Amino acid sequence: MADVLPLVEARLCTALGEPDARAAVTFLGADRIEVLRFPGGGPEGDIVRYATLGMSAQPMADPTAVLADPVKGARAELVLSVRAGLAETGKVLRPLAALAASPQVEGVVVAPGASLDVGEPLWPGAPFTSVLVAEPGGLVEDLELDAPLDPVRFLPLLPMTPNEAAWKRVHGAQALQERWLTHGTDLRDPSRKSVPLE
Repeated sequence: MADVLPLVEARLCTALGEPDARAAVTFLGADRIEVLRFPGGGPEGDIVRYATLGMSAQPMADPTAVLADPVKGARAELVLSVRAGLAETGKVLRPLAALAASPQVEGVVVAPGASLDVGEPLWPGAPFTSVLVAEPGGLVEDLELDAPLDPVRFLPLLPMTPNEAAWKRVHGAQALQERWLTHGTDLRDPSRKSVPLE
C-alpha cells in the first residue's frame, strides 16, 4: 500500500505554493498530524492558509462498524483560510490538528455540512469555537488514489460564532451559508462578528 501522505503534500504544494511553517501534533490513540502554513499569494496576498497533513493516512471508519476497513472509506484533509495580520491565527495549529485527529480519536466521519467544535477559541481572542465543513474542490482539487482507495478530499473550514453554530443546528448548513452570502460576510476575517440571524 503506497503511503498517501507524500502525494497529499505534493497536491497541497501544487495548489497553494510552498509552506513557510509546519507543526506536528500527536494525540493519544492517533497518528501524528502535521499542520502546514502557506503564506498569502496571488491577487489576495493577505490570505494565509493552514492545511492538515496526516488525516488522510487512514480512511474514516463508520463509527457503527464492528471492524474498521483499512482500505475503503472517505479520506480527507482540512484547509482553513484567514486574513493575515489581523489576529494571532498562528495559534490555530493545535485546534486544527485536534479536528484532523477526531476521526481516529472519536470515530467521527468528517463530511461537508458537518459542524466541528474545538470547545475553545480557535486562536487567542477568536470569536469562533467551531467550524462548518464546506464542499471540497474549489481551492485544492481532490487527489485520486489507485483503486480501491477513495480519493482524498480537501475540505475547507468556515469558522462559526457560537450563535451561528446554534442557528445552523436548527436551520442547516445550506441556510447558514445562504445567510452569509446574502449579507456579504467575509468568512476569512478572523475577527468578524456574527451574521444577523433574525
